[in-house]
Amino acid sequence: MISVYIHIPFCKSICTYCDFCKVLYNKEWAVAYLKQLKNEINDRYMGEEVKTIYIGGGTPSCLSLKEIEFLLKLTDLFKKDKLEEFTFECNIEDINAELLAILKKYNVNRLSVGIESFDEENLLLMKRSNNYEDTLKKIELIRKMGFNNLNLDLIYALPGEKMSILKKDIKLLLKLNPEHISTYSLMIEDNTYLSYKKVNTINEDDDAKMYEYIVSKLSSKGYNHYEISNFSKKGYESKHNLVYWNNEEYYGFGCGASGYISGVRYNNTRSLTSYIKGNINSSEEIISKRGKMEYEVILGLRKIKGINLEEFKTKYQTSMEDEFPIKPLLKNKELILKNGNIMINPKKLYIMNEILLKLV
Repeated sequence: MISVYIHIPFCKSICTYCDFCKVLYNKEWAVAYLKQLKNEINDRYMGEEVKTIYIGGGTPSCLSLKEIEFLLKLTDLFKKDKLEEFTFECNIEDINAELLAILKKYNVNRLSVGIESFDEENLLLMKRSNNYEDTLKKIELIRKMGFNNLNLDLIYALPGEKMSILKKDIKLLLKLNPEHISTYSLMIEDNTYLSYKKVNTINEDDDAKMYEYIVSKLSSKGYNHYEISNFSKKGYESKHNLVYWNNEEYYGFGCGASGYISGVRYNNTRSLTSYIKGNINSSEEIISKRGKMEYEVILGLRKIKGINLEEFKTKYQTSMEDEFPIKPLLKNKELILKNGNIMINPKKLYIMNEILLKLV
């Protein structure tokens, strides 16, 4: 079985922090893009049973209802008899009964909604427009239409953000009672509006305190902290994203999408015009055994439970201890060995990247 990611690069407006592959919505481009997406799926997909589908962006929900139906019909090209999870990303302002009815018709069973914040200044900085009252009404509609697996995204540690703002955002988010919450510390990426404006990030100490608060608060409210940025109620972990973190293979379709198939990692072009013309691939890399093990470590240690040593040995016919300098990191307690799993010390999650650099 295999997983599928489909990228929709269109948005009604461009958020100031976003460095994903995206353009402002244009109907002519969208129609041509969806036709090329169909060609790519027909050319690349090899007929495996699909266990998860994730349609992300960009903003998939910014397409017209007719275009969304065309997009969802494309998923019938996949073998879906054993499909476990089908996620569709939405902006809160796009949600209405007509959209939800179409998603239900094509068996979408998980929604991922970008909330990001409820604070007016934060929303203004990010060029987003949602508010709590409207969000509450839309969430009630989502529930009424029968969706019981909902992820909400939160961005924190924005310039000038105080702990009081974060606490209010978390409080309001919890009132919405989602099954899953993803939280991301703001990063100023190159080629974004915030980088052009030379906006500075919050200082690291405050960022770390905010992260610690999020972990503590969400854990106390029954959310399992199962990946560095992700929290879920029991049984609602993102099955699709676990494919990435478990270093399993998946298709990536669409402009700017990445995939990992038959030991080859590939990246599609980020140029919309090139993609529509059929010039899809921009790079491919055959991953060596060493490379696979390094990906296993980098991705697997994002999970709070870490990497099982026996499973690693079975998969690669060598021990993780022989391949990576684990012992000194265990000695200084940056890593922990527990129940046969190597994991990052929960107190050190905030400096995870520094620890990974010592390993790989």
